[in-house]
Amino acid sequence: MGTMKTYEFYGSASPVDTEQVAPAERIRLVERDTPVVNARQVLVQWRAAALNYRDYMVVSGEIPVPEGRIPLADAAGEVVAVGEAVTAWEVGDRVMSRYFPDWEQGVPTTASTSRSPGISIDGYACQFSAVEENQIAPLPNEYSFAEAATLPCAALTAWCAVFETGNLQIGQSLLIEGSGGVSLFALQFAKAAGARVYAATSSSDKVAQLEALGADRAVNYRKDEQWGNTVYDLAGEGVDQVVDIGAAATLNHAIDAACAGGLVTCVGFLGGTDAGLAIRKITRKRLRLAGVGVGSMAMQKRMVAAIENTGIKPVIDRTFPFEQLPQAMEYQVSGGHIGKIVLGF
Repeated sequence: MGTMKTYEFYGSASPVDTEQVAPAERIRLVERDTPVVNARQVLVQWRAAALNYRDYMVVSGEIPVPEGRIPLADAAGEVVAVGEAVTAWEVGDRVMSRYFPDWEQGVPTTASTSRSPGISIDGYACQFSAVEENQIAPLPNEYSFAEAATLPCAALTAWCAVFETGNLQIGQSLLIEGSGGVSLFALQFAKAAGARVYAATSSSDKVAQLEALGADRAVNYRKDEQWGNTVYDLAGEGVDQVVDIGAAATLNHAIDAACAGGLVTCVGFLGGTDAGLAIRKITRKRLRLAGVGVGSMAMQKRMVAAIENTGIKPVIDRTFPFEQLPQAMEYQVSGGHIGKIVLGF
């Protein structure tokens, strides 16, 4: 089928100073032969991809990968060829990637979560991929490729935090942190379920934007050093759940914001990994802390069903051309975006 354009990682895989190494210095756009499927593979032509912070961690060297690895975990596209033994897919099917292709259901295991695109196997910053049948999933009805590309990591993480782990109920309350993809999906899912949502963010402009997107109240954590306690008071003795993305920078504030018997789901560590937990507050409030790392195929199916029933659409901040992946990553780490950043192929 000729050649295709693809990005690949190059250079040292050791940790580097992320302030000094630009994405353009760690990934390059090259041409490779377009893959040919074997009997059990599907050839997908990708139409859009979405960025997650873990993709930048690969480029920065925080997550080592071998030279030549194709980055990006999340993408959506169209099946253009199928192997003779393939039964699940047909040419023309609209599909999206799966973050953990081997995790079908139940609790995660080392085996079911060992393969993840862009890290342990090639990702989807390329025009075509030959993938196994279980590496892709169907798109929600009425979703564009760009919209679907935002779902496999950020949306599924939010879904699992709020419902699979948290079991959020009508009338309960939730705190989100920041304005990235996971946080905004958590906001949308919670509001669709009839919950109250509070938000902590970094500027007055984002306070207004988050409230316009449905947050009942938002606070500026740069102006309020006790923002966790502020949210506790706003919610009337605390929120039922917190989706924590910042770890070292936010987790103790999340503990402050939670109600007695509340739940804090730890889904990220944008603010560092050494949180120095306030154990006395955890025990006094009898809080539950739970780690959430994306989800299984069964969870993804439940999320897609909910999306189709509610009509939720992702918030996409900006779409970059495929050829501008390094610039898209630089924009991502600037922190100025609201929602997801997408590549259009």
